[in-house]
Amino acid sequence: MSKLALKGGTPVRAKPFFTWPIIDSSEEKALLEVYRSGKWWRFAFGQGVELAEPEKGERGQVALFQEEFARHHGCRYGIAGANGTGTLEMGIRAMDLAIGDEVIVPAYTYVASANCLLQNNCVPIFVDVDRDTYNIDPARIEEAITPRTRAIMVVHFGGQPADMDRVAEIAAKHKLHVIEDAAHAHGCEWNGKKAGSMSLFSSFSFQASKNMNSGEGGIICTNDHKLAVECDSMIWSGRRVGRPWYEFHRLGWNYRLTEFQAAMLRVQLRRLDQEVALRDSRATYLCEALSRIEGVRPLVRDKRTTRHGYHIFMFRYDEKVTGLPRRVFLEALAAEGVAGFSGYTFPLYMNPMFLNKKFINGSFPFGTQYHEDLDYRSFAQKCPVAERACASEAVWLPQNWFLGSQQDMDDVAEAVGKVIKNKDEL
Repeated sequence: MSKLALKGGTPVRAKPFFTWPIIDSSEEKALLEVYRSGKWWRFAFGQGVELAEPEKGERGQVALFQEEFARHHGCRYGIAGANGTGTLEMGIRAMDLAIGDEVIVPAYTYVASANCLLQNNCVPIFVDVDRDTYNIDPARIEEAITPRTRAIMVVHFGGQPADMDRVAEIAAKHKLHVIEDAAHAHGCEWNGKKAGSMSLFSSFSFQASKNMNSGEGGIICTNDHKLAVECDSMIWSGRRVGRPWYEFHRLGWNYRLTEFQAAMLRVQLRRLDQEVALRDSRATYLCEALSRIEGVRPLVRDKRTTRHGYHIFMFRYDEKVTGLPRRVFLEALAAEGVAGFSGYTFPLYMNPMFLNKKFINGSFPFGTQYHEDLDYRSFAQKCPVAERACASEAVWLPQNWFLGSQQDMDDVAEAVGKVIKNKDEL
């Protein structure tokens, strides 16, 4: 008789994991207070006062959230926006980079990390990731630096901060800015320093899957007052604090966060530390259990990561050891009630947008006087770790599972071990 659920056996797990999002009465109360106030819009309380001296009187949810989130992450300023993609793009725009300027980006990341550059007529240059962490590999950064390089963007992938010590050294040596894509890194720390506070600016996301969730939303955090003022102007159509409402000083957008979203996020911020600690504890337990299974290796936690957010829990799956393709393994695992997934289909540079250079007005800024006609296919040879992660190695588990019980972790480990042990049935 078959043991695997995919072949008619009994699944390890029949009940669902901890559900997401968390439905909490505190958030319901906060939303109702905003609703009943009739002030649903950020600027119902004034124009950008959060970057000026605090004014007397009532302050809105967005203004309060910006201050609280930035302070929680070790920064002076926070500028909230409609989504993390938008806040990342505005941070790049505020740097006033020139057409064709280059920014180094990890090859294993979401498209927003590169889109924000192309939307500002800049060029993403991809660097491979470290096999143990899937964060940008500092050993590969310097070979990618050219006279056009202006910044290094790190992505704290899955909630583990990148090696900020080495990245900072390289950036200082070459007089480059550091940018943190912290979409996964709410409440995380590197050597006791908050993710988001170790760069010119950082960008966090509050999209529905993130560890803080308002459906959509994002925030820029920075200690640079000039950059904060420029981002604040861009987020409300290029206006300036203290100037007439219909006076516009720079190209801006309507990327504003609503009072409803900010009210929800303020509640979630109060429980963030507790949730980070719980995810960390559950993930540490699961790492130990999975490490005992042949063919499976959890990503390595750097000793300097003092708080890991585990927005994504990842392990490396070795097809050569198990003799079972990852696709088949994941299908069988899902049948056991543990639906992991493989993450990115291929490294970012292999997406059709990059291969065909479908950017702004065609291929611009490529093929012009501003930049050589770079062929993104060439990065495949430079990024073997990212290639393997996408092709056969990476397995992702979602963050909400790690807010559940220790028994949930036991079930995950049991299901992984069961599929590999009974691989001959497949």
